[in-house]
Amino acid sequence: MSHDPDFAADLTRYPQRPFVREQSIWAIATYRFGRRVDRLGPGPRRSLLTRIYWIRFRLVETLTGISLPKEAAIGPGLRIYHFGNVFVHPDSKIGANCTIRQGVTIGNRTPGGGVPVIEDDVEFGAYAQVLGPIHIGRGAKIGAMSVVLEDVPGGATAVGIPARIVAAGSGESST
Repeated sequence: MSHDPDFAADLTRYPQRPFVREQSIWAIATYRFGRRVDRLGPGPRRSLLTRIYWIRFRLVETLTGISLPKEAAIGPGLRIYHFGNVFVHPDSKIGANCTIRQGVTIGNRTPGGGVPVIEDDVEFGAYAQVLGPIHIGRGAKIGAMSVVLEDVPGGATAVGIPARIVAAGSGESST
């Protein structure tokens, strides 16, 4: 399959030789592979590669504890530090150059409920939970172990359970 500029951007945020140093890149590579497979036209090649994707997905998910389903819309430059227990809902939208640490969940609050939309350059601390139909603005920082249930403006820092804004940002948003 052809060159993937999104995966190339992901790799720029990792140290040299990431496949032997950081297990999280395995999950990102599998995610990007699945997205490329979905862009293929229908036919036996796509069918075979889809099967390969699902085997890879389950294997990497089991080995790393990172679930990045190909249905999620994730921008280029994703960086996951300290693999393990990272779950992203398939309907989530994550912008470019976002950073996720171990234990982060990005998902819905109720079955069939809405999911977060996350702009570019957002950082998630370890074990942060971002749940429901909320919007996280560009450059926001979500503190470790925070439970975010409401919108966070661009550039702001949110911490706590439930999360509250402790440092205001510019309030600017690209949406």
